[in-house]
Order: sequence, then structure tokens, then C-alpha cells
Amino acid sequence: MSGWLKAGLIGAGILVAINVVGAVPCIGCCAVPVEWVALGCIGALAAYWLSPVSSLASAAGYGALAALIAAAIGGVVGAVIDTVSGAVLGPAQLAWLESVPPEVWRQWRAWGIDPRMFTQPRVGTLATLIGSTTCCGFSTALGAGLGALGAVIFAAIKQE
Repeated sequence: MSGWLKAGLIGAGILVAINVVGAVPCIGCCAVPVEWVALGCIGALAAYWLSPVSSLASAAGYGALAALIAAAIGGVVGAVIDTVSGAVLGPAQLAWLESVPPEVWRQWRAWGIDPRMFTQPRVGTLATLIGSTTCCGFSTALGAGLGALGAVIFAAIKQE
């Protein structure tokens, strides 16, 4: 198995673990920066297993591939986790919405916001799925860039 593929699969496991821990509400806000650092480290790991480093461009390419694989797998698992947790937490959110005062509902209607969209579980699950899928695509593209950056930095240090 090639080094970049090993790095990508190991990185996917790390990103899945970050996504699982990130599902905890108070910890989730810290998961994104940790994920970005992990993507850079995945690229560095791919460059570490690239021997010998022929050029910084090849290290960047392999780092980008490794991080791309990891981000794609981690993103898909993250989208599933987000969708399931949104569906599970739906009843608690509905209970909270029932406690919202009528004045707030009237104000939302005045702003053009239909309050029924908050009380339909399928709409919330669909919105979560769409948001997670969009985030997965962005994260995959960003992951490739961060993986390439991590690989270039590591390869430059390794060559010296």
C-alpha cells in the first residue's frame, strides 16, 4: 500500500473520531480547528512516508491526495452523524419551541419567517443533511489544500 493511501486512511480514522467527539454540543465548536490541524498533519504524514522526496511539488500532490481521502471519508461520516443527531434531538427542539412566547412567533411572521418550518422534523433533517453535505464538499477542498501545505512544510524540513 502506498504511503499517501496509508496516510489518508489513518487520517480518515482520526477525522471520524474528531467528528464523533464533535457531536457533543459544547465540544463541537473546537472540532473544526482541530480538524484543520489534523488535515495538515495528514499531509505531513504522507510526505514522511514518501521516500525519497523528489520535489516539493510531488510531496504536495501526495499530501493533497491523502488529505482528500481523509476529508471525504470524514465528511461523509460527519454528515451522517449530523443528520442522525438532528433527528434524535428533534423532539427536544420542538419542546423548546413550544415554550417560545407568542410575541416572538408574531415577530417572526412579521419578518417573513414561517414558524411552521421549525416544527416540521423532516424540514430540519433535510436542512441538516443539505448543510452537512455542503460542509463536506468545502471541507474536502480545504482538506486537500491543507494536506498539500502540511506535506510541503514537512518535505522542506526533511530535505534540509
